[in-house]
Amino acid sequence: MAEVELVFKVLKEAGRPLKSKEIAELAGIDKKEVDKAIKVLKKEGKIVSPKRCYYAPAG
Repeated sequence: MAEVELVFKVLKEAGRPLKSKEIAELAGIDKKEVDKAIKVLKKEGKIVSPKRCYYAPAG
C-alpha cells in the first residue's frame, strides 16, 4: 500500500500538523485515498491528531 507510506512521508517532512486536504495536495493523490491511509496509520499508532482534522507523526 504505497499511499500509506506516501502520506506518512508527507507528514514527517511537513514538520507541522496537516489537514487531509493539504496532505492530498502535497502527495498528489486523491483525498479519499489520504483518508483511508490516515485510518491505517492511526490504527498502527504512527500518527496522532493534535487537534480536530489535523494529523501529525506520533512521537
